[in-house]
Parts: sequence; C-alpha cells; structure tokens
Amino acid sequence: MVKPLESTIGSMPTTSPPVLESVKTETATHCPYCALQCGMIVAAGEGREVTITPRTDIPANAGGLCQKGWTAGELLTNGTRLTTPLLYGEPARWDDALDHVATRIREIQDEHGPDAVAVFGGGGLTNEKAYLLGKFARVALRTSQIDYNGRFCMSSAAAASIRAFGMDRGMPFPITDLAAADAILLAGGNMAETMPPFVRHLSGMRERGGALIVADPRLTPTAKMADLHLQLTPGTDLALALGLLHVALAEGYADDDYIATRTAGFDAVATSIAAWWPERVERITGVPVAQLRQAVHLLGNARRAMVLTGRGAEQHAKGTDTVTAFVNLALALGLPGREGSGYACVTGQGNGQGGREHGQKADQLPGYRKIDDPAARAHVASVWGVDPADLPGAGRSAYELLDALGTPGGPRALLLFGSNPLVSAPEAGRVADRLAALDLLVVSDFVLSETAAAADVVLPTTQWAEESGTMTNLEGRVLLRREAVAPPSGVRSDLSILSGLAVRLGHDAGFPADPRAVFEELRLASAGGAADYAGITYERIAAETGVFWPCPAEDHPGTPRPFLDRFATPDGLARFTAVEHRPPEEDLDVEYPLYLTTGRVLAHYQSGAQTRRIAALTAASPEVFVELHPDLAESVGVTHGEPLRVVSRRGATEGIARVTGAIRPDTVFMPFHWPGVNLLTNPALDPLSRMPEFKVCAVKLERVA
Repeated sequence: MVKPLESTIGSMPTTSPPVLESVKTETATHCPYCALQCGMIVAAGEGREVTITPRTDIPANAGGLCQKGWTAGELLTNGTRLTTPLLYGEPARWDDALDHVATRIREIQDEHGPDAVAVFGGGGLTNEKAYLLGKFARVALRTSQIDYNGRFCMSSAAAASIRAFGMDRGMPFPITDLAAADAILLAGGNMAETMPPFVRHLSGMRERGGALIVADPRLTPTAKMADLHLQLTPGTDLALALGLLHVALAEGYADDDYIATRTAGFDAVATSIAAWWPERVERITGVPVAQLRQAVHLLGNARRAMVLTGRGAEQHAKGTDTVTAFVNLALALGLPGREGSGYACVTGQGNGQGGREHGQKADQLPGYRKIDDPAARAHVASVWGVDPADLPGAGRSAYELLDALGTPGGPRALLLFGSNPLVSAPEAGRVADRLAALDLLVVSDFVLSETAAAADVVLPTTQWAEESGTMTNLEGRVLLRREAVAPPSGVRSDLSILSGLAVRLGHDAGFPADPRAVFEELRLASAGGAADYAGITYERIAAETGVFWPCPAEDHPGTPRPFLDRFATPDGLARFTAVEHRPPEEDLDVEYPLYLTTGRVLAHYQSGAQTRRIAALTAASPEVFVELHPDLAESVGVTHGEPLRVVSRRGATEGIARVTGAIRPDTVFMPFHWPGVNLLTNPALDPLSRMPEFKVCAVKLERVA
C-alpha cells in the first residue's frame, strides 16, 4: 500500500464532515468517476466500511464533491460485488479460469490466426492498466484487434485537436484558468449534471462579471446558469460554429496579428465561411440571428475568452469537423496558446485523457505515438524487447471491432476490461448479437454488468480504492490513486490478471502485476512522445499533487500550458481547416419525425453499472425517462409520468414521460445509463475519428397501452 499523504488530512472543506469512529487509516486519493478526478480522503474503519471527505488541495474540486463522489464508498461494500471467477456461470478457481482462457486463446489463434482474439478496454482504466493492456494485445496475443470505449467519448475532439494543434491534450491549460476568463462558450456540455464541481470554475468567472454562453438543444441546468443559451436543433452544431465565425469575421473581431504569426490556412477558411451568413444559419440551427451576434460580441469583446466543447458537439458522424469549426472560431479570435484564453475539449471518462495516450487505442502506441510511424515502433519495441516488425499494425476502431465479432474474418474471442458495451455501444441490439456469436467472451469486472452476465468467463477485479495507479485528469495533470482498503478475498487486479494470462501464454517476464513497476516501464515507453511521462514519478505526483505532461525529465517542471510559445506542429503554427456543414446521417422524415438526443443525469455515470447499485443514487434517479415538450406530449396524447415508447429504425425502448418546456418541440431526450436506450442510437461513424453518432437520430413516439 502507498503511504497516505498525512499533509492533506488537515485540509478539510468548510462543511462539517461526519464523525469517524474507530478510524484506522486515512488515505488521500481520487474519485472513481469522471475526468475531474476530484481529490478525496478515504477513512477506513472496522471491516470495509469507509467514510469519504473531499480534499482541498486538488484544484479541480478544491473541497467539493458531487453526490456520486460522496457515495463512492458504497461501491466497496455493495452486496452485488463479484469475488469469485465464473466459468460458464459456475464458480471456479482462479487457476482453472485463467488456464481455460489461455487454452482457448491458443486454440482459437492456432485455427484462425492472431487477429482472431480481440481486446476491448476502457477510458476509466488507470494509465498502468491501459499501457499493459496495449502491450498484452500486441506482444502476448500478437493481435492488432484492440480498441476501447474512449472511441465513443473523446475521439472526435482528439482528432480535431491533432489536426489543428499537432497534439491532443483535452484542456491545454489548468482548470483554474476558467474562473479568470471574461467569456466562455460551451458547446454541447452540461457540467452541472456531469461533473458538478466543475461548475464552481464557471461560477467564479460569472461572479467576476464574465459571460457564459451555452449551446444545447435542451435548457439543461448548465444552460439555466448561462447568460446566453443557444437552443439549436440537434445535429446542427457545425452550422452554428460556421455562423459564429462568419459574424466574427464580418464584424471585425478577427485577430489579424495572431492569425498572421501563429496560424496557417486562414485564407481558405475565410473564403469558405462567406456562405454561412447569419440568416442561413438561423434557418438551419433555429438560433436567432440576434443571439448569434450577441454570442460573438461577448467573445470578441472579452480580454480573455475560451471555447469549450463537450460530447453534445462531438458525438456525431461529423464530430471532427464540428470541433474543427469551433477551433477555427477560437483561432480567428486569437485565443489558443494565450494565457487565460484558449480552446479545450472537456474530457468525460475518469481517465479519458490518459486512457487514449498509452496504447489501448487501435492506431496508437504509448506516449501518444502513431502505430504506423517506424520511429515510434522502433522506440516502443526496444522498451518491450521485441522486433519492431513483430508489432502488428492498426486494427479496427471500437464499433467496427464490436461489429466484426463472430463474423467471417472477424475476431472469434474477446477479452474485455473496464467497459459495458451492451449498454454503452450504439445499436446495442446488434452488439448483443455479435457478442453471442463469439467462441469466447471474457470479461474482467467487479460487478456482474450486463456484458459480464453474457460472458463465458468472468474475472472479479479490484476497484478504485483497492488498488494504486495513476490517472490523467481533464487538464492533463497526472494524479496518483492510492490503495485505501484491502480488496476482498478472491479478487485480483487487472494487472494481475494480465500478468497471469501472459505467463500462461509463454511470457514469464514483461508483464508485472505491480503498478509502480508498470509505470516505470510506461515512463520509458512514453519518453520522447507527445504524451511524455518520462519525468513523472509516484513521488513527484504525491509531492506536487499532480504533474502536467509533457514532462520529459525529473527536473522538468511539467507543462500546464503547452502552446504558449508554439504549437506541436512541424512549423509551430496552428492549422485552420475549412469544413462544411452536413445534416445528420439520419434526418427526420414522415415515419420518424422527431430527433432523439441522449446524455447523462446527475445521479448516474456512464453505463450505470456502478451507480445503479448505489441506493442513494437510484433513489435520486430510479428509472429511464423520456423528456419531451408539452406541445409534443399533447400531440402524442401522453401526460407527465406515463410510460412512453420510443422507436427508431434499430429498435424500441420505453421510459417514463417527463414533460418540460426545457426541450425543443421537435426533440426528445433520454439518459443512456440504463439498458435499452442505445438500442435506438445510430452507429454511423465519423470518417476520421470513427466516433458513432450518439447524439442525434430519428425516432417516433408511441403510447404504451
């Protein structure tokens, strides 16, 4: 166990913490949920009971927690916890379970080749797990077929950031910069429900007199606190960004000196944007011309301004172009690379940033290296002690991988860590069919999620407070998650599982179960890459409450703001890229006349596998609902609280009608934390990021008899 940081114990929030009885240990660690990675102290008493209080030394939350964080201790004691491996539904010994998995892997690969076995990871895994999972796939399994659920979350913003800046660090400045801004445009984010402690930074900005602009089809809790709400039609975020840029250029808000000295490609964008006059944009988006102009005036007149994007703008088949259009707006205003201003993507999953940096993504190697770069392959191969030629190339992206399972030429086996695609993947009914067609499905989890329940082999694993490892939060700050309580008997870590399987597959070395040992190798493998962790150590993280990457040496201070002097492109200039709006892949028609958009609610997280097992959270949000406008409810003949069926071309599901004026009359909203919602969504993919179009599809409503 890593020794707790005693220095943090005296820094408590102003609210009175619960009285602790028989306290044995107090451990400074981090929340198991979103990418804020809020600091918390876990106080473990008798047995496995714990009490949680917030830390004040972590800037992301600075003494605050949301209800998910406050109740996170119940994950450790929940009665549905897995503690014994399951082999075809029956309890099994660990050796028997791992022997069976290794034997079946050999048999399947002997018959069908290395790519017949696939690996699927998660954006909530620690950096050490993400790294070892990628190495396990490419060295122990020799397969190219590995991807992860971050493809469903961050890939479009990552692709757009690399295209514009040469590097993807979602928030290339400390989160505390937000409070010092004078105007912020937030496109497609609802932080008041998804990561409530984030809101204190927005509130700090507004308390100083700054303006918040929120673009969202719904009047969310975040939009309610905004000075200006742009209530656009689902799927038109790209047109909105083009219109805002048109107004900015037409009304003289472009920063000509910045454009000339720090960017390239502006002329092509300026030419293409001429067609996006405000009246045209109003017809497409539904946002009035006056509001378009007001938004630009607020941003353009601000001394320090920021443009932020969230999943609402990104989870589209044109998500990369949509984010690019918002980046173009930020570049034209001269924001990125200036202290106190900039563009940022607000990462969602707990390790969404670190999870995409170290090799569990189909086209990447550790350090955010491209797998088809010969120099990158040579460097990583030297760390792994293999021939670069033996490393496989890029495999299928997440949905394409799931869609290929059990098909001719597709993988016959899947090893799954930290994900629940039967709830979280688009067109989930088809994904269920593909999983059922496999010869072997192995799931590592600490609860019997919907996907684990369908598995041939289930391996019970440790969770957040029972293990140590690093996480990289939405700022690019590498943090240390510490073991606070011993795991229950019979449970192993994901690292231990990978180590045990590697040995059985003939790799007696190279796959340690100790997270510190894995991190030391990760440092070497990432050295010289875009996401360079070479100078980051567990000791530095503990002493400095996190270290920003890139950090190439132990005497390097880390890089809170990587773009102040130059961007990570060959010539140091940011790139404008001309893009064009196009409608959703599935637009409205007579049969399916309504837009469905999906998202999160305050009480739940991701697929709900964790939060739907916490009594206080299920009491706060017990069931899936369908949010619809009063006019739409009247036309359907449904009243508030009645069951309602939502039907798309891919499936149907039911929810309780929630009638509210906070949503557009042509749109319905459903939270995706429950099974069934993603039966409806469209798996159409962005051509560059391979992000599915979660945020908009065509549906119809039916009353439930």
